[in-house]
Amino acid sequence: MKPYFLLLSAALLVAGHANAQHRPKTDTLFFEDFNEQTLDRSKWNVEITGNTVNDEQQAYVDSAATIYMVKGSDAEGATNGALVLKALYRPGFTSKEQKKYDFISGRINTRAKMEFTYGSASARMKMAAGAGLWPAFWALGNGNWPDCGEIDIMETIGDSSWVSHALHGPNYFGDTPLVYRAHFAAGIDVTQWQVYTVDWSPTSLIFKVDGKVTYTVTKPMVEKYGRWAFDNKKFIILNFALGGGYPGGYNKIKDPYFGIAESTVNKIKAGNAKVFVDWVLVTRSSKQP
Repeated sequence: MKPYFLLLSAALLVAGHANAQHRPKTDTLFFEDFNEQTLDRSKWNVEITGNTVNDEQQAYVDSAATIYMVKGSDAEGATNGALVLKALYRPGFTSKEQKKYDFISGRINTRAKMEFTYGSASARMKMAAGAGLWPAFWALGNGNWPDCGEIDIMETIGDSSWVSHALHGPNYFGDTPLVYRAHFAAGIDVTQWQVYTVDWSPTSLIFKVDGKVTYTVTKPMVEKYGRWAFDNKKFIILNFALGGGYPGGYNKIKDPYFGIAESTVNKIKAGNAKVFVDWVLVTRSSKQP
């Protein structure tokens, strides 16, 4: 090897070490790789439908048919396995509240098992597309909504070309003014693996898709509308909703179900309405409060 290349290699090593020294140290608060045979109930709660909100068309159930793990080729690119949330057509399903649904699906959360204030929350996900499919990765505080604060890190409602980020709190909820559609580049969509992230600090929330900043909300931006509701503990939620107000408001579909196209119903019937989650990671800088 020529001396020039030896010097260049040494310089790169020194530069890399210097950069590493200046990177903020982070602590891992939570990591879930979904590499077990079943859902780890020490980390996750499974939600069962009580009062369905937003006119959604599914019931959430605790079932291995709607919440399960896959490995190998079934994981579709998740090396150590993945979580699957699957929507199923079950006409006439009756909840314990005696309300009838034609669809069942899954929803899990970390309430009282992993809650955090400030830091970065990320999930690597891929999901089916179809008008009315409404999966989400989000964080919610305890207490009355919307005062408790809601951080929607990733939502998609069937248009595979974009995902949305949003905040909900006192006086900025529902059709919140604090929302942004992050459009993918050509050839990329929600059916491919992406990493969805929020970096949450005492003064801002920065949303990212695959490491690229897509939307930034500062405390002064929020306080134009209401109280900053993002200084309390939040827990993580992963869910797969169907139809309802957000999809229906966008696609204007009323039949055969509110917010759900017939082609999507056929996709659900065929067993092709799935959300894959490779992993979930929550970290915090050692310097954060």
